[in-house]
Amino acid sequence: MTSILTNVAAMAALQTLRTIGNEMETSQARVSSGMRVGEAKDNAAYWSIATTMRSDNQALSAVQDALGLGAAKVDTAYAGMNAAIDVVKEIKAKISAATEQGVDKAKVQEEITQLQQQLVSISNGASFNGQNWLVFENGTGAVADKTIVSGFIRSADGTVKLNTTIYTLEDTPSVGTTGTVTVSNVLFQTTDDDDHSQSAGGILGSNAAALGVTAASADWDAATTVVNMDITEYSDADMADALSLVEAAFQMMTKAASQLGSISMRISLQEDFANRLTDAIDKGIGRLVDADMNEESTRLKALQTQQQLGIQALSIANSSAEGILQLFR
Repeated sequence: MTSILTNVAAMAALQTLRTIGNEMETSQARVSSGMRVGEAKDNAAYWSIATTMRSDNQALSAVQDALGLGAAKVDTAYAGMNAAIDVVKEIKAKISAATEQGVDKAKVQEEITQLQQQLVSISNGASFNGQNWLVFENGTGAVADKTIVSGFIRSADGTVKLNTTIYTLEDTPSVGTTGTVTVSNVLFQTTDDDDHSQSAGGILGSNAAALGVTAASADWDAATTVVNMDITEYSDADMADALSLVEAAFQMMTKAASQLGSISMRISLQEDFANRLTDAIDKGIGRLVDADMNEESTRLKALQTQQQLGIQALSIANSSAEGILQLFR
């Protein structure tokens, strides 16, 4: 039946054009945004996963910043400790030279005094962002533990947490019953007047007894520290004690430096892992929501061709009604 009120062919062609138009709109949105799942309505499950993982990636980015800050603190302390070790090596060499008969100990002491002052300068200067790991701040507000963010974890139950590494600062070395010395991670413990050269505690501020050095001479002062030692009037036995004191401090500083080096290595490994983990998460998100541009461009071109054919079909369907006019001529 031919009707001028209801053109079934035109209705079918128009419906086809509408479908093609909707598909073209979707394909154009994917091509312009580069995303196959841009909103929850596109794919609720994939969108939810991608949104959660993007938030985790932002947290990982913050962790990477925190790792960089922690690495800077550790590297600063490590550099300071190594510099102090070099100075103690020099003091050790000067004491060894002063044990030789005929050497003017007063002249050697002048050099040692400058080196002792350099130790104080190094410990005070090894500070990053106001934090100094080589000087223990004595007092009620002292913080003996330093915490470094080391990782971000999302558990299977959806809970999240940050991993931290704790580096314990010991203000005063102690000698155990076996004679082993507990490694102190600080060079000085501050006092009320903040005069580190006279402070007690820490590796360089602890006395000979605290560092496990037994007096071989009655003239040796067991309260002597590396930074207040004066060899001017020392006997041969006292010089041997002084050398033992410097050696004990040197060994403790070496152990402390190895601890700092280990932490620095762990932070470097964690930074590398965080970078790789971020890349892996980005790849995973991409597999879920990114559009295949080759496929979408091909599909868009096909839809444009279909749209042109649909327009022609609608034109033909509309022109078919014009044949009715011939019946009235």
